[in-house]
Amino acid sequence: MSFRPPAFLLTSSPEGLLSALDQELAGEMADALGRAGRKVEAALVRCAEARAESSERLEAALDDAAQAVFALSVQRELCGLRNPAAMIRHYGIPKDVMARVGIVRRT
Repeated sequence: MSFRPPAFLLTSSPEGLLSALDQELAGEMADALGRAGRKVEAALVRCAEARAESSERLEAALDDAAQAVFALSVQRELCGLRNPAAMIRHYGIPKDVMARVGIVRRT
């Protein structure tokens, strides 16, 4: 039995290989950006639910949401998306969450 490598690996120019690698990297970046966005959405929902309950739960929810927003903003920067205002508008991030972004809490 013989093994035949994919045709794009047999070409003498590295363009086919680079474009395949670039496509894979772009897919991974998009997937990571999507996961970070879903984490922000979930954290903002928990924040909205906590507003109706105790202030202790709200503080923890605000901290979690701020951490998720920070992670998303870093991921967006890595993807070349440099406009944080678009992110804030898209996700409807409240000002009290944005005021906590970047603050590290010691546990």
